[in-house]
Amino acid sequence: MSKRRRNSASRAERREKVRDIFVARPFEGLASEADWVALRELVPAATASLQLSAEYAAKYPDRQVVLATVLPMAWPAMVRGDGTVLVGLQRQFQSGDVSRDIAASLLSALDTEVGQTVGVPALPGPGPRLQDVLADGPLDVTIETGFDFWIAPGADEDPNVKASLDQANESIYPTEQLAAAPGAYWCQVPDKAHVRWVLAEDEDPALDALAKLAAAGELTLGDGTRFAGMFRAHGLLVPVWDVPIDRPASDWETPLGTVRDGYQRYLAAAEPLTAEERRSRQGLLGRQFTLR
Repeated sequence: MSKRRRNSASRAERREKVRDIFVARPFEGLASEADWVALRELVPAATASLQLSAEYAAKYPDRQVVLATVLPMAWPAMVRGDGTVLVGLQRQFQSGDVSRDIAASLLSALDTEVGQTVGVPALPGPGPRLQDVLADGPLDVTIETGFDFWIAPGADEDPNVKASLDQANESIYPTEQLAAAPGAYWCQVPDKAHVRWVLAEDEDPALDALAKLAAAGELTLGDGTRFAGMFRAHGLLVPVWDVPIDRPASDWETPLGTVRDGYQRYLAAAEPLTAEERRSRQGLLGRQFTLR
């Protein structure tokens, strides 16, 4: 092979190594897709235990793995002093496939000794995704009031971790998971409160069902509330309501349950949109923006 051809082949190989592929719904196929999106984009502090698939559980027996919304300095993963692997959803760098990113971080952490930094490439390339690495099952989410879970009980505190923990704790706003619907969370920021619900269905049928709710005057949580619009996050729609700041999260279980029932009823209906419902759909489209 000539030198020119060898150089061309080398350049092609390098381009292939860093080739990125965008996956619009990276958590599709996981049992709690809506909660994965919520923890990734909406919830400040939460954890959930993860179970490895049979293949990886056999390779890494007796390893405890915990999913966290965010880790110190937005690390992708860390190994706690007691050997527990923590993998973060909210991180500094990502490729076009978040599922592949998190799976690569998790596997790197499983191969990392206690006390060592987990090395994760910005673009992990082809390989197993969360859907391959984890056992099938829903997330059991725990809303945390602080990030003390970063540090193992009785372990010496890394000064960098401690400083990041103190700063992160100051940024947490009150958040509660709502039982009325999967992927639904109430939060209170300094001057307002919201109910946000990640819809697990494909965008088009979800939007049609919301449009029917809106046209029927049913896209409301009651007096004093306002439908604020929608996010689009990782391929799913996230309707948002402004609610009174002086009322607890539990007050919105029943109203959200009513909206959920109407949404599911319209989702199952085969009738095409009426002219009024099409106008409502256009209005909803004008009140959304995208989160990746």
